[in-house]
Amino acid sequence: MNIALWIVASLTAAAFLMAGMMKISQGRRVEEKGMAWARHYSDSAIRAIGTAEVAGGLGLILPAVTGIATWLVPAAALGLVLVMIGAVSRHVRDGDGPRVFAPAMMLGILAVAVAVGRIWVAPF
Repeated sequence: MNIALWIVASLTAAAFLMAGMMKISQGRRVEEKGMAWARHYSDSAIRAIGTAEVAGGLGLILPAVTGIATWLVPAAALGLVLVMIGAVSRHVRDGDGPRVFAPAMMLGILAVAVAVGRIWVAPF
């Protein structure tokens, strides 16, 4: 189970790192890339969301790799769950279909799996 959690955490971290870096580097311009939700937020808010995603992505991996403060892994996973609840909520309020909010929902589910796995199933 430990190996499966490492795989899930690594893939989830990679997705959040990529998405977060895009938001940090492009800010409001993500709207031009088809992210219609960005119209509701300022440039700094989008960059803050990206920063939260990057911090969460790093938090899924770095504490486990270094063995320092491993309790941060499930904490980061739960923080990412909150970010994805916000994302799904925004998509639902905008009337986006499941095709649009499914990736956010899936990333949230993966983050829940990491949190549950590292708290109860295979803690460090």
